[in-house]
Amino acid sequence: GEQLPRWAFALYWRGDRVPLWENPGLIAAEEGENHSTAEDAEKFMTALCGNLGIDSEYAHPAYEDTAAYLLREAQLPHNVDPENSKLEEPEERARLARVFDRGLGTPAAYVLPIQAQQAKDKRRAFRWTSEKWKTRRGRIFLNPGDSPSGFRLPLGSLSYIEPMRRPEIYPLDPFAAHAALPARDPQMQARPLGGTTGVPVDDEMPLTPPSTADIAPGEVFYGTGGPFVRTALTVEPRDGVICVFLPPVRSADEYTDLVAAIEETAAETNLPVHVEGYPPPDDPRLNVIKVTPDPGVIEVNIHPAHNWEEQVEITKTVYEAARECGLEASKFMVDGRPTGSGGGAHIVVGGATPADSPFLRRPDLLASIVRYWQNHPSLSYFFAGLFIGPTSQAPRIDEARHESLYELEIALKQVPNPLTSTGADCPPWLVDRLFRHLLTDVTGNTHRSEICIDKLYSPDGPTGRLGLVEFRSFEMPPHYQMNLAQQLLLRALIAWFWEKPYEGQLQRFGTALSDRYMLPHFLLDDLHTVIRDVSDGIGVALDPDWFDAQYEFRFPKLGRHTVEGVSIDLRAALEPWHVLGEEGTSGGTARFVDSSVERLQVTATGIDPQRHTLLCNGYRIPLHSVGHDKLIAGVRFRAWLPPSSLHPTIYPHTPLHIDLYDRTQGRTLGGVTYHAVHPGGRNYETQPVNSLEADGRRRARFAPFGSAPGVFAPRDVPVNPEYPMTLDMRRL
Repeated sequence: GEQLPRWAFALYWRGDRVPLWENPGLIAAEEGENHSTAEDAEKFMTALCGNLGIDSEYAHPAYEDTAAYLLREAQLPHNVDPENSKLEEPEERARLARVFDRGLGTPAAYVLPIQAQQAKDKRRAFRWTSEKWKTRRGRIFLNPGDSPSGFRLPLGSLSYIEPMRRPEIYPLDPFAAHAALPARDPQMQARPLGGTTGVPVDDEMPLTPPSTADIAPGEVFYGTGGPFVRTALTVEPRDGVICVFLPPVRSADEYTDLVAAIEETAAETNLPVHVEGYPPPDDPRLNVIKVTPDPGVIEVNIHPAHNWEEQVEITKTVYEAARECGLEASKFMVDGRPTGSGGGAHIVVGGATPADSPFLRRPDLLASIVRYWQNHPSLSYFFAGLFIGPTSQAPRIDEARHESLYELEIALKQVPNPLTSTGADCPPWLVDRLFRHLLTDVTGNTHRSEICIDKLYSPDGPTGRLGLVEFRSFEMPPHYQMNLAQQLLLRALIAWFWEKPYEGQLQRFGTALSDRYMLPHFLLDDLHTVIRDVSDGIGVALDPDWFDAQYEFRFPKLGRHTVEGVSIDLRAALEPWHVLGEEGTSGGTARFVDSSVERLQVTATGIDPQRHTLLCNGYRIPLHSVGHDKLIAGVRFRAWLPPSSLHPTIYPHTPLHIDLYDRTQGRTLGGVTYHAVHPGGRNYETQPVNSLEADGRRRARFAPFGSAPGVFAPRDVPVNPEYPMTLDMRRL
């Protein structure tokens, strides 16, 4: 219900261990009484101008738009007060009251147009320039809203600039060489207030340059044809706190210098501040942890680890910190099934710098991963969340796009071979161009692919040239060691392919992806093959038992019962969820996800194929032998009927009665029953509060008895050659 539901907290620090901000006492507390006013903001801005070497006359007071709020006041009923407007929207009511309480004539913030120059200053790492902003109304009026003032600047009301002369902020190329970040000078003193040692730019500057004697060494003079400044720093008193909004900058060096000036000003004025606004550009010299909201989860993006020990420490610390805050990495569905928190546990791999990325230094490494990943569906499904399939957040390249494998084979042949002379000189852009239009989802979205390369080396802009590959088919497990096991397997694959490229042929799984590899048994068997391969490849034995926890978490056991020596086991299996077509709703156009179809893995051990048959609601289950006297099949069924779904005329099939049928006697010997909901009709409105309640809900839906007494003949179902392992109740 929030009008502005997005926020982000970020913690930045320098990799060279030099403090980016030295005095924590100059950061205003989140809680407590703060009483800073507009006068304090003006005082802070004046001192900051001095520290940046810019005349304070270039700082403009900014006001809430009088006309907009007076018009809003005029639209109120005649018998209400603006400070108690009785508007239905509480945020709109609070906004209007806040503005009128402060007064329309009081500055809401102070704005300093600012931009760094290439020339260096005697006291700072950069020389900062400014411009006097002029508007037709004579003042700077902010656009109405609740965002920080830096997001509400009336840039469209400033002096018109021809398109060819409009200033743009171009981040530095990630492959550019970097020197050390600017050093902090503990002896640096604040400049005199209103200092004029910078190079402010003003439309009223003379048309002719001064004599060369008037220009200091290294100083640059601009006339009326000089640069325009369209980025600004703002100082705003909000909720009693001085909030300093940073503008976008070109490099981490500029960001570091600007932050240092803000801290010096806070110390000089004795005014603690909040720093907000635009983040610094991606830079390997700066580390960052970001905490942001997603629907239903808190997302944490952590800084990169440079070795395995550091990765273990980071992962363990994040889990422990989250638990101390009352947050969990997993949750339970209403029916008691465990699942990840919903935010994913995507793994991003790159180098210490973009140029050091292993995927750019050795394009064949990405080719090896793509080949091997496609050969082993367990890498796509074993660690993923519940939402899988061609329209999921991390679809396989061969899901619902069978012609893509043909195109991918052509692309893989274009990858240079590092063992030949032709592979020694490979431009980094080639990796992006070869795979960009293949590693996508069915709509062409490069970000929603299980192997995402949209930040590897895109020529479209510097933010896409970071040398990073994101592996998205990993769900958030409940324990940090489970998370580390996933990461360890991926690291081992990369180490193996670095030493020996994988050149296996792509496999045409076809509908087996939605049949055989939806069942836990075959995924676990395939994962064990991966573990054996990588152990042999790197010469270090990985233990398959390390992944037992993932198996039980991903595919929880639903129940087991033995009937005359035959064991019947039910375990949750996978089921692709499909995104439906667009529909009109009260909130606009929406596309629902059909999660009403579920799948079980039915395992029968000790069955006599000459005598016994396993039935589901009277239909034969297509059992297949997997060795060790064990038979397996999948049962696909509709668990519930949502308002919008595929095949809305097919009603739920539950409860499912799994019976052991004796052909010699023509009757069942016993069986089990599985309910999709509570068998007593109990309606759960909330998720289980803990694992005990979740286990109780799962147990309540399983009963150790069948429901087909008497003599009868089972109903035969022709085996579907496309889905031979699955009994699809929707087709009966």
